[in-house]
Amino acid sequence: MKKKILFSLRSPYREQLDIIGFRFGHGKKSAAIVGAMRGNEVQQMYVCSRMIQELKKLEAKGHITDDCEIMVIPCVNYYSMNIGKRFWTMDNTDINRMFPGYGLGETTQRIADGLFSEIKDYEYGIQLASFYQPGNFLPHVKMMDTGFTDPGLMKDFGLQYGIIRKPRPYDTTTLNYNWQVWETKAFSVYANATDVIDENAADEAVCAILRFLDRQGIVTVNTPPAYVTKLTDESKTCQIRSEAAGVFKSLIGIGKRVEKGDLLGTISDPFEGETVSEIRSTVTGTVYFEYCAPLINSNTVCFKIIK
Repeated sequence: MKKKILFSLRSPYREQLDIIGFRFGHGKKSAAIVGAMRGNEVQQMYVCSRMIQELKKLEAKGHITDDCEIMVIPCVNYYSMNIGKRFWTMDNTDINRMFPGYGLGETTQRIADGLFSEIKDYEYGIQLASFYQPGNFLPHVKMMDTGFTDPGLMKDFGLQYGIIRKPRPYDTTTLNYNWQVWETKAFSVYANATDVIDENAADEAVCAILRFLDRQGIVTVNTPPAYVTKLTDESKTCQIRSEAAGVFKSLIGIGKRVEKGDLLGTISDPFEGETVSEIRSTVTGTVYFEYCAPLINSNTVCFKIIK
């Protein structure tokens, strides 16, 4: 393993920001794995740290294929992580909305440019992603349908679901989208939690990434039995939204199968405690996202269901 500073940014008030990559093997740029780009993505950073431990063992045993290089970047934005803030500390901008970056632009544009210039030439790109709302996800892999995609590759992760997402205009500045434009086969892996550590989901994510690397011939490793991945288009999933604001209580967990009309959760008045809304499923399917904050606003996505 070799540590490399991929990009540095000096600050007048804090120590220098160094984005550090951990390189395994040597030769062809085969796979890059990127963790936390936001300051609350603790689970995503943790999964990358676990990947580094596993790749150290594989490298020591000679189980990384000759002429293959793997790069792991656990954290891009620890400036924000150190103070518990999700976005960039100075101007509240999102690094993952700044790609491919601009070397003479704003701070987050320069960070995105410095990172992307180092990882844009890898054959496969894996990002440990998080959702913009607090909640738990059924571990799954997602790919943007940019016209450069091979959705069948998602099956090599062996997760329960692979979701194909049609890009929206704001997606064109994300790492995943720009990786694909530069001809990297890019995937987003969702490892359930974000600002807390879920060991079981982390285990599943690490095994899924190792399984993918093994099936692409980049490493040689034995992993636990996998799911037969079901591929589905994101447009075929259903979002259940809240009809009122108040104290949110979920009555169903991720991975559970529900029938149309089933009670998924309740919202109560924060002062009087009376139930002001019942959240019911509008379809039959499997819950793959569950909102988890104690307070909820009206018209907020509180459950996502794969039909």
